[in-house]
Amino acid sequence: MDQTLRGRKILVAVAPVGRSVELPSINPLTPEDVATQVVECAKAGAGMVHLHVRDREGKQTEKLHDFSKTLDLIRERSDIIVQGSTGGLTTLTLEERCVALNDQRVEVASLNMGSVNFGEDVYINRLPDLRYWAKRMEESRVVPELEVFEVGMVPVVRHLIAEGVLKPPCHFNFCLGFHWALPADPKSLFFMSSLLKESEEWGIIHDGMSDLSLLATAIGMGARVIRVGFEDSVSYARGKVAKTNPTLVEKAVSLVRQIGFEVASPKEAREMLGTAKSK
Repeated sequence: MDQTLRGRKILVAVAPVGRSVELPSINPLTPEDVATQVVECAKAGAGMVHLHVRDREGKQTEKLHDFSKTLDLIRERSDIIVQGSTGGLTTLTLEERCVALNDQRVEVASLNMGSVNFGEDVYINRLPDLRYWAKRMEESRVVPELEVFEVGMVPVVRHLIAEGVLKPPCHFNFCLGFHWALPADPKSLFFMSSLLKESEEWGIIHDGMSDLSLLATAIGMGARVIRVGFEDSVSYARGKVAKTNPTLVEKAVSLVRQIGFEVASPKEAREMLGTAKSK
C-alpha cells in the first residue's frame, strides 16, 4: 500500500430512502422512520446522509416540510453531515429540485455534471442548470459533490472551474452501474480516476450493488468516500439482503476496517469536505 494512503480515513455515506416502495426491506419514507434509520446508521459509523424529499409513495417532491421535520428529528440525536440533492427523474423546476438548500442545516449537496440516459429515460442536467444549482450552493454556503456518470462530465468540471462557477478543491463522486451510464467495474474506476489531479479527492456510488467488491477496489485505489443505502441497493453480498439501512452501513464500516483503514467521524468528514457550517 502507498505510504501516503495509510493515514487516510474513509467517509461512509448512506442514502437511506429507496427510489421505489417495492423493496424486500424496510424502506423508510416518513420523517420518523427516516430519522430513526439515519440515527442508527450514524451510530454504526456513517458520517454523512444523502437525503431526498420524498412522499409516502417514494416519489420525489418539492415540499420542504417533511425534509426539515426529518432533520429536526435527526439533529436531536446525531451530528451526521446532511447532504441535499438536486437530482431526480422528475418534472420539477430547477428551484424545486434544489429545495433542500433552503434548509440551512444542509452542508453538502449533489451536483450532477451532465445529462445521461437512465434506462428508457433521460436524466436531464444541462449546463445552464448546473450553473444555476452551483450558484445556489455558493449562496447557501453548501459544498457541491460533483456527480460524474460519464467521462465527458470531467471536462465539464474543468470548464466550469475556468468560468469561476466551481471553485477548487472539487469533490468528485463516480456514479457507476446506472443503466446506460458508466459500467460498475474496476476498469471504469481506473479510467475515471486517471483523469483527476493527484490532489483531487473522489468517492463512489455503485447503483444496483450485489456485493461490496467494487467498494473495496475503490478504497484500495484511493477513494475517500463510499456510499451504501437503499437508494442504491439493498444487497451487501450474493444472496444477502439488508432489512434496514444500518446493516448496510455496518457491512461497509467492517469492510473499511478489514482493509486497514478507519472511518471518518462527522467532525473529521467536515474537515475533509471543507464545510463552512456547524451542526
